[in-house]
Amino acid sequence: MQIALAGGGVDAQGSEVVVFITASSNEEAEKLGRMVVESRLAACANIVSGIRSIFRWDNQVTVENECLMIMKTTLQRYSELEAVIRQHHSYTVPEIIALPIVAGSVSYLDWIRSETAK
Repeated sequence: MQIALAGGGVDAQGSEVVVFITASSNEEAEKLGRMVVESRLAACANIVSGIRSIFRWDNQVTVENECLMIMKTTLQRYSELEAVIRQHHSYTVPEIIALPIVAGSVSYLDWIRSETAK
């Protein structure tokens, strides 16, 4: 198995990222995931259901059932992905967090880049 540093060095334009997004339901997560994968803004969108989130909102501590989406994309596509999520998400302030992929399977990283190419 080959392992590569993601992004091929210091150039961030092709760097692969994992994006975490929470949604209010499986239906919303699937709708958003399908939307970004079909438009090539993400190569993949995993949906993890059954999470409990504890957060402060409107000066109160709140506990909610949510779904977590784990999307794989590139920094080059991130801004567009974020805009689509913001436009179609039911939350006023949706969680949209991108983390760099620092290493991974060469073939998988190539696949992310190829599936999100413009």
